[in-house]
Amino acid sequence: MYLTKNEEKMLDGEEGYAVKKSMEILVALGNIYGAEKLIDVGSVQISGVSYHNLGDAGLEFLDELAKDGKVKVLTTLNPAGMDLENWQNLGIDPEFARKQKLVIDAFSKMGIIVSCTCTPYLIGNLPRYGEHIAWAESSAVTFANSVIGAKTNREGGPSALAAAFVGKTPCYGLHLDENRVPDIQVEVTAELSKISDWGALGYCIGKAAQSKIPYITGIKNASIDELKSFCASVVTFGSKPLFYMKDITPASEKVNPPTEKVTIDKKALQEAYDAINDATEDIDFVCIGCPHASIKEIAQIANLLEGKKISPTTEFWVASSRPAKQLADIRGYTKIIEDAGGKFACDTCMAVAPLKGRFKAIATTSAKGCYYSRHNLMLTKMGSLEECIQAGVTGKWS
Repeated sequence: MYLTKNEEKMLDGEEGYAVKKSMEILVALGNIYGAEKLIDVGSVQISGVSYHNLGDAGLEFLDELAKDGKVKVLTTLNPAGMDLENWQNLGIDPEFARKQKLVIDAFSKMGIIVSCTCTPYLIGNLPRYGEHIAWAESSAVTFANSVIGAKTNREGGPSALAAAFVGKTPCYGLHLDENRVPDIQVEVTAELSKISDWGALGYCIGKAAQSKIPYITGIKNASIDELKSFCASVVTFGSKPLFYMKDITPASEKVNPPTEKVTIDKKALQEAYDAINDATEDIDFVCIGCPHASIKEIAQIANLLEGKKISPTTEFWVASSRPAKQLADIRGYTKIIEDAGGKFACDTCMAVAPLKGRFKAIATTSAKGCYYSRHNLMLTKMGSLEECIQAGVTGKWS
């Protein structure tokens, strides 16, 4: 891979240890994937923030980089393993909290914004159409590529951090237009009437497309929250963090529909629900916000919970970014939710918090949330927001 003189100096260590190690990572990636050069990136989103996933080895790696590493572009963080302010109320172990705070301290020293959300595009890290970025977090990568029209590969934590220290990433994969051409058409005839239908649809299309880029037809309208849910699901059950949705996502009018075609009908959607939902009635955990709940979703939760009480046998979390929660404070949504017995889980989520063994069965609107909850040994139920609220109030799935 070609390097400029300045890039060679960075690789030689003239800008310190963190930049040198970062250049070594980026050059290795570029050589593996056949990149011709490095390109500038406008922003970075970093995953691998939860101590639950990092462990002591990851913390030591970050501490070493933080000694002289400073990011060169706007850089935000994925969710951590706990609410950074309210972790005691969510049952987090004090020793885990101590280690998680050390992780956050290391990132903060690097000049990274401690945003701790999987929806950076809702809190100020919003790239423009066509802009090259280096993002980790699969749902955000899919949203950025598909809904915004920015260009990023699905980075891992180390490669995203390396891009932040250098301000560049190797030019390969989805940074190249020739690799952004759809190769399977998906016609959707199923009716999508609730938020969980978008998770089920993502399950169907992810399974059908796998490593191909879908060109989706038949959908007349989609809100940001629905697209957010779909992005999380389609890349969880498939692998390509890019899709086109005719007349809804940018550039869908510029590409030709592929000849290979599949149809997602009502029966396929029901089969997705059957695959995601387990046979259980008792619910001891409800979590809304995978990806993190928007202020619009928080308002809907408050409206549905007003005047109700969460069952004493059920834990009820709203996972969101801290800025969204601050808006909820101002609007009074937080008080309504907390008066009902619900809790906010800012900075974290059901996928990265240390939840294994704490709960037996979860209700959520999110297909991705169900996928990761099974890794935490929970039975799963996915349904509408109304069904999840009802499960929180009664402790039963009906």
